[in-house]
Amino acid sequence: MSNPESFIDEVTEEVRRERLFGYFRRYGWIALVIVVAIVGGAAFVEWQKAQHRAESQAFGDALLAALEAPDAAARRAAVEAVPAAGDRAALRDLMAASDPAGDRAAAMSALERVASNATLSPVYRDLAVLRRVILGGAELPVADRRAALDGIAAPGRPYRALALEQMAYLEIEAGEPARAIETLRSLTQDQEAPQGLRRRAEQMITALGGGTQAG
Repeated sequence: MSNPESFIDEVTEEVRRERLFGYFRRYGWIALVIVVAIVGGAAFVEWQKAQHRAESQAFGDALLAALEAPDAAARRAAVEAVPAAGDRAALRDLMAASDPAGDRAAAMSALERVASNATLSPVYRDLAVLRRVILGGAELPVADRRAALDGIAAPGRPYRALALEQMAYLEIEAGEPARAIETLRSLTQDQEAPQGLRRRAEQMITALGGGTQAG
């Protein structure tokens, strides 16, 4: 006979997973960060893993529940009310800045808060910088966006390839198509860059009249 408590746990986990996939579809890139919050604990010893996993699941569930609020203002208030510190606070602020229907100024402020916190991992800080550049768009001076992207495009940075792609778009905006083609071409040859990104770079090179590289 099966253990009914085990079965209930399995069903609960499936419900949580289905809800999470729904938020992947709704919120796109930032939903990846929730996975980190829910899973957690992999690098700790066994007793620490169990404790951290329970706390992380509770935190992740609280974020998911907050996202069920009926409108953007209510969702933001609910997300910001989730208690958190350190990396979890960064996750919470990234979530608060991810709502496509949310307040843009508040989102920029939340992203700046994460990006400027030197105690956080580059995984969070660089993501906040990248998102802030994209969200800010032409309202941020070209020089400011270039400086921000330069800082996260160095070798070894977690979002280097994405930052270089944005740098190429910035060069196009600044009327520097030759530099953009050079940047994009370096991406097509970067084996660490995702395949989809390399494909986009190739398409953009063609659109800019760069043709294909011989050899």
